[in-house]
Amino acid sequence: MLKVSDLHVHYGGINALRGIDITIEENQIVTLIGANGAGKSSTLRAIMGLVEKSQGKIEYNGEDLTNLPTKDIVKKGIVMVPEGRRVFADLTVEENLILGAYTRKDSNGIRSEMKRVYEMFPRLKERSWQKAGTLSGGEQQMLAVGRALMIQPKVLMMDEPSLGLAPLLVKDIFEIISMLHSQGNTILLVEQNAKKALEIADYAYVLETGELVLEGLGSDLLKDSKVQEAYLGEAK
Repeated sequence: MLKVSDLHVHYGGINALRGIDITIEENQIVTLIGANGAGKSSTLRAIMGLVEKSQGKIEYNGEDLTNLPTKDIVKKGIVMVPEGRRVFADLTVEENLILGAYTRKDSNGIRSEMKRVYEMFPRLKERSWQKAGTLSGGEQQMLAVGRALMIQPKVLMMDEPSLGLAPLLVKDIFEIISMLHSQGNTILLVEQNAKKALEIADYAYVLETGELVLEGLGSDLLKDSKVQEAYLGEAK
């Protein structure tokens, strides 16, 4: 479905990604784990065309997306929920959701999708006319996910969705990810909470300083002694 081949990204003299190869099949949850600065977010941003690729290829269902502008990648159905949520703080919840559907022209479909988002996140419906900047961190994360869903994505990429949230809200976010997956969504997840990510992932990749060092089924990596020691705090 979505294939990344030999991806390289440079920031000035820094080689942030070095030959990344990943594949996301339809209706999978694929996760990227690794320490800060490993290249996880850079991978998502490169797929979305938000950073320049110095080498490599991005394909979606056999179509080359490598040099497409971000807006055209979104039109293909590939959407990212950014790190830090990035909601429009001075706009209402409903205005944020409407902006999420900016590539769509079908007003009836937009209303239908908003109804679905509100059914999924009742707290957003309760706060539909509240400014997004006044929401709690967990509510803002729900809004960021809901905004991405407004476009009916085929691939939903999520960058650190649990970052900065209280443990109870982290549990809620991972339940939301599992629910989206059960509804047929394909998800590429970047997450520092490696244990939670591996528990729900079909497949996982481990990045270290811009390189892939390990990959496998999420359940297998969860039991891998090197992964446990490096990322799960379980020395062997």
